[in-house]
Amino acid sequence: MYRMSLRLLISREAAEDAVQETLMKLWEKRKKLSSYRSPEAFAMTVAKNHCLDQLKLKQNQNLRIVHNNYEENNPSLQKQVETKDEYGLIRLLMEDLPEKQKLVVQLRDIEEYDYAEIAEIMEMNETAVRVTLSRARKKLKEGLQKKHNYGTV
Repeated sequence: MYRMSLRLLISREAAEDAVQETLMKLWEKRKKLSSYRSPEAFAMTVAKNHCLDQLKLKQNQNLRIVHNNYEENNPSLQKQVETKDEYGLIRLLMEDLPEKQKLVVQLRDIEEYDYAEIAEIMEMNETAVRVTLSRARKKLKEGLQKKHNYGTV
């Protein structure tokens, strides 16, 4: 929940608050949680909805989607710079994706949820999740190719 909240809200404090609010909501519904097919997916849905509500309310001017969870063990300085540049480009490309595509990429490629869980969290059917993910990946790939082919023509 925290990583998804951080991706949506960027601010660590806002993400921590979102998780805390989500946990409080889940605690209030603790007796009903066992009735859900996937309590984890339900928790992610509650967290996602809370974050989206925060974005809609614009309570924090610094809210935007980013991800800063990339780590590599002892890479060379050049590799670190290249990775940082590539990551920055991907982050920029992600910011240009529609909201639904951003969330599906986050849940599938970063959080590693399966399609059924994403469908439940996003309140979509699995086919729509696959199509959304495919379109998002295609846009990211095209953006990366455009950047890398810029100087080769």
